[in-house]
Amino acid sequence: MALLLFLLLISLFIIGVPIALSLGLASAVTIWHGDLSPMLIVPQQLIASVNSFPLMAIPFFILAGSLMQSGGISQRLVDFSNTLVGSMTGGLAMVAIVTSLFFAAISGSGAATTAAIGSILIPAMLAKGYPGGYTAANQAASGALGVIIPPSIPLILYAIAANVSVGDMFIAGILPGILVTLSLLIFAYFFAKANGLGGSIEKSSWGDVLRAGRKAILAILMPVIILGGIYGGIFTPTEAAVIAVAYSFMIGFVVYREIELSSLVGILKHSAVTTAIVLSIIGAAGLYGRILQRLRVPDMVSQFAISTIESPFLFIILANVLLLFAGMFIEAAAAILIFVPILLPIAISFGFDPVHFGIIMVVNLAMGMFTPPVGLNLFVASQIADISIARLTWSVMPFVGIVLINLLIISMLPFLSTWLPSL
Repeated sequence: MALLLFLLLISLFIIGVPIALSLGLASAVTIWHGDLSPMLIVPQQLIASVNSFPLMAIPFFILAGSLMQSGGISQRLVDFSNTLVGSMTGGLAMVAIVTSLFFAAISGSGAATTAAIGSILIPAMLAKGYPGGYTAANQAASGALGVIIPPSIPLILYAIAANVSVGDMFIAGILPGILVTLSLLIFAYFFAKANGLGGSIEKSSWGDVLRAGRKAILAILMPVIILGGIYGGIFTPTEAAVIAVAYSFMIGFVVYREIELSSLVGILKHSAVTTAIVLSIIGAAGLYGRILQRLRVPDMVSQFAISTIESPFLFIILANVLLLFAGMFIEAAAAILIFVPILLPIAISFGFDPVHFGIIMVVNLAMGMFTPPVGLNLFVASQIADISIARLTWSVMPFVGIVLINLLIISMLPFLSTWLPSL
């Protein structure tokens, strides 16, 4: 039955069936064929999987991200980042990376970050003479910071699946996110130096930095308020998500005045559709995970791994390879809910901290957002830059290599993930 469950899922993926439908169909057919439970378990488990108070944070963070994306935040963050790094060699590429870091801490979505920042900076980089493939790849990889830097939907999902604190997962993502950002900035500098691409502006004065920072300060303060409130015990992550919605609406509608009442319907519709897609995947993945548990797959895999894998180092290498491969084909939310019950018990038996292992998993799956064949960020960036996915695939390979190196560093140095939550 376990083999049938896996083969059905893989077959449905291959023929292009949507992820949520693939997970649900594979589970339902396996239940029916193996007479594992009454078929009534299917709708019951779909509802039970999304009937969770912490999951309420997801639609609110999605709505907050949509409000910030429409509220004039992107351009202000670009202007501020430009005063910081725009004059350096490879300045525009660095601006894209730094702005994505700021926006990722607001939206929590890789695709939203790629679209919001890429729509401004990809045309600017192309006009400056940057190669089209590099330009789109740089933005696609930078957009993946959205799932590493808190608040992040994959971090919330992992916390729920692993039964760890959402606040701890948020705090744990900060240092790894900064590490990846610095690596991308270093690559941008050397790429620009090798190709004769200078800065986009003259060196900014401290006055320019302060003026741009003053305009962007309300946006930059949002993640500080969210994380400070959660970690300070003022409110829960779910309550923080509601505060994020109210805060982003006030900034976009009252302060910046770039959100009009007429546009709210479109913002709410977009957020509702995105939420429905995410929660459908979560519900179907919960059903799939329930069948895995019913068939004792996690127990069998754990026993086999513990008896055959001799060292934590070998385990983490094999786990990273598995997650990297899975991330190339499966959306991050589904991958987390499928693999956490299987891999986490093994990781704990080898002495890995659950929070550390969660960051390893999320960083690994973040690569799936800009690796073919189904990397969503690739499709967004390729449309903005008007280049083919085939050409972009080759251009993104150096970025995959950079994040892989960072992943190994994060895997081997647990304190990068555990130090801040332990304070």
